This record gives sequence, structure tokens and C-alpha cells, in this order.
Amino acid sequence: MSVELSGLRLYLLAGLVGHKVLWEWMKRRPAPPTTIPSLRTRLVKLVKIAVLVGIAAQTLAPEILPIGDDGAVARRWAGVAIYTVGLATALAARLQLGDNWSDIESARVDSGHTLVARGVYSLIRHPIYTADLALLLGLQLALNSWLVLGVAALAPLVLYKAVREERMLAEQLAGYSDYCRRTKRFIPYVV
Repeated sequence: MSVELSGLRLYLLAGLVGHKVLWEWMKRRPAPPTTIPSLRTRLVKLVKIAVLVGIAAQTLAPEILPIGDDGAVARRWAGVAIYTVGLATALAARLQLGDNWSDIESARVDSGHTLVARGVYSLIRHPIYTADLALLLGLQLALNSWLVLGVAALAPLVLYKAVREERMLAEQLAGYSDYCRRTKRFIPYVV
């Protein structure tokens, strides 16, 4: 493996680790009254951990399902660019949400939550979902892997989750319905 490719893989891994560290650090809050997570919640968390460990391992492993050598350099650099934009957007969106965030497994509106409509949220309603998909897409392109098709398969699941979340937020969060009329769901001015 070339030095350039080793550096690329370390960059991708460092971004994944930084992303996870920020999420874990920012979700530290006083624990709610003792509740035992449902089996579904525990399974979702377990799957998320397994996927994260698998992706992190992929950054260090030899190529998995390589697309091919034709155009690999251009594909890798395009992947790095997409990954970097996705990572930066996900981190910015998470910081902008602050304490108005809840885990995907326990999507809820807490009493202190308020509508966030600044920063990337002034352009789209789900910048973290969009950014995480871009991050994964870019990562797979940078790794020259056909697993990029798996990212495309995630898009309908993300759409389903976003629509469900929007219904809940419209019912429970003041001003959310108006916010939906002003913003697009995933891509500014488009979708």
C-alpha cells in the first residue's frame, strides 16, 4: 500500500473517530429516570456499533470489493471531497443543535428543546442525515469499493426516518410546521 493511500485511510479513520467522539461527548446529559431500553432500541444500538466498527476496520483493511483501477485516483479524490463536506456538515449541524438533539433510537422532544433554524438548519431540515450519507458515500468512493451501492440502499431508510421524525416534531415542537414550509428536507432549494 502506498504512503498516499495509507495517509488517505488514516484521514478517513480519524474523521470517523472524531465524528463519534463528538457525538458521544455532546450527548452526555443527566440521565433520565431509570428506564430500561427496549429490545428494539438495544438492537439498533448494537447494529450501529457493528456498522461503525466494520467501517472503521474497512479503512484499515485491504480493498474490499474494489471497483477497479480505471479512474480509481479520480474516484478516490472525489470521494475524499464528498467525505470531507459530509463530515464537516455533520459536525457543524450537531454543534448547532446543541442540547436540542436526541438519539435516533429515542427520537423525542424534551421540555427544553427549541426549534433550531440557523446555520445549516436554515437551509435543510435534516443536515445530519444528509451529511452522514455523504460521508459514507465519499468514504466508499475514497476506498474504491462497490459498497458505495450499500449507501444508496440506505437512502430510503433515511427518508422514512426523516418523514416520521417530521410528523412527531410538527406535533410537539412549536414553529416546526412553518419551518418545514420554508426549508427543504435534504438538499437546499431542491429536495
